[in-house]
Amino acid sequence: MKHPVDVHVGKRIRHRRWMVGMTQQQLGEIVGIKFQQIQKYETGMNRVSASRLWDIAAALDVAISFFFEGLDTAADDLVHKATSEDKLQGDLLADKEALELVRAYYNIPEQQRRRLFDLARVLGENAA
Repeated sequence: MKHPVDVHVGKRIRHRRWMVGMTQQQLGEIVGIKFQQIQKYETGMNRVSASRLWDIAAALDVAISFFFEGLDTAADDLVHKATSEDKLQGDLLADKEALELVRAYYNIPEQQRRRLFDLARVLGENAA
């Protein structure tokens, strides 16, 4: 059975890898493993060791703490139930279109990005 923390860390690896435009193959080559192992980490099927997580963090240019962000819930809650917010975040990280949108969004200069954000907020409010 997959442990919820392993699933969360795997999603964060996938999210960051995707945000920097790196394939599983490329990440695997950098850390010295096959891309199939990266796939297993990203799905939570295999637990990432501390040393491997260190290598992955260096390859993806993030602090190790990045992979644990969002795990402020009590351990009991993680093991026994997922909140609707956790489900939403998991779904967004798995949606290729959403990730493409986020990547494109952060490529926009800050001032224009802020205007786009305001426009999206207004459109979202009017659609409801």
